[in-house]
Amino acid sequence: MGFSRRGAAALALALLASPWNRAPRARASQLNALTSLRFFAALIVVLFHLRVMQVISGGPWWYQNFASIGYLGVNCFFVLSGFILVYTYGTSTVDARQFWQARFARIYPAYALSLLVTAPYFFYAVGHLDIPFLAWSKQHLAAAGILTLGLSQAWVPQGALTWNAVCWSLSVEAFFYLLFPGLLFWVRRLTSRGLALGIAGCSLSSLTLSLLYVFLHPDGIDKINSLETTLLWKNVLSYNPVVRLPEFVTGMLAGQLFLVDRGNTNRKLALPLVSIGLCVPVILTGLVGRIPSPLICAGFLSPAFAALIYGLALRSGSAAFLEWRWLVLLGEASYSLYLLHSFVIQRISAATSALPSWLQVSACLAAAIAASLICSRLVEQPARKLLGPAARDG
Repeated sequence: MGFSRRGAAALALALLASPWNRAPRARASQLNALTSLRFFAALIVVLFHLRVMQVISGGPWWYQNFASIGYLGVNCFFVLSGFILVYTYGTSTVDARQFWQARFARIYPAYALSLLVTAPYFFYAVGHLDIPFLAWSKQHLAAAGILTLGLSQAWVPQGALTWNAVCWSLSVEAFFYLLFPGLLFWVRRLTSRGLALGIAGCSLSSLTLSLLYVFLHPDGIDKINSLETTLLWKNVLSYNPVVRLPEFVTGMLAGQLFLVDRGNTNRKLALPLVSIGLCVPVILTGLVGRIPSPLICAGFLSPAFAALIYGLALRSGSAAFLEWRWLVLLGEASYSLYLLHSFVIQRISAATSALPSWLQVSACLAAAIAASLICSRLVEQPARKLLGPAARDG
């Protein structure tokens, strides 16, 4: 339980620490294309879970391959989070306490709602069902509950997927937020060359960890490509906040590079950068089954997402559709979509099991999106105003 105590202590520090600096901040202009990108990243994760839950069991090979690596949407979220936070706070003095308060107001109310609606099914499952990835939670139910409520579950490899499984990434994000004010101080001191080298270094560190797993196969050589969720070292590679930190730092470095070079960057670079970012999932879709899966989920792919995000931030005319109001609205609700989609899919797919597959899938998607819009409007937005500081929240 060493990791869990550190995680709990980290959360307490994030909520109670004194401000490092106090200064007003000017609002950065919103990058609507990146808000819309959040919706597509969430949608990729939804497709992944539709496949995992076998709501969609068929389809062409390319869809099956693409859906099977839909967890890359979380990788994109981590990079995007770092980029947006630097863009939002990077040109001003950061009050650490206000920043942590803003992030708490941003993520915890909807997070708590997702735990509330999934609680009956979680506690029923650990009490009556034999689900492998809940085995640790069944044996340590009180600890699992405390860790999840404290955003610390990702520090325990076998308990990362407890309660509402998708919430492991919020545990990771909480760690990122804790470190952000200090990391921002470091990032601001780097030159453009240092920022680029930092991105390469983050990619290399993530690749090294994945290669070590592949070649040392600590969970057993026959487990390298396993889809099991009970493998100790595979779970460390997938869920541990320190292991995932290079992805967030990559986004921060790219965000600072954008701020530093914004006045000199040619907007004609937008399309090539976006193309590079989009080519990576396309290439990986064709390579599924041919390369070890730990390499596909590795954070070394983060520079490609950074290129995509950087290119969209340049606001090229070819990506103008991402600024359509309805897409931005879906992007604003993407956090709720991510938190609630698994629960909604389970309920709707069970209720519509007699319908043709395409109608069942359509109903699942429509219900998940509707739930996200309602949660965003009735929970996220009011909570940010009520709990957040007077300054803006990125």
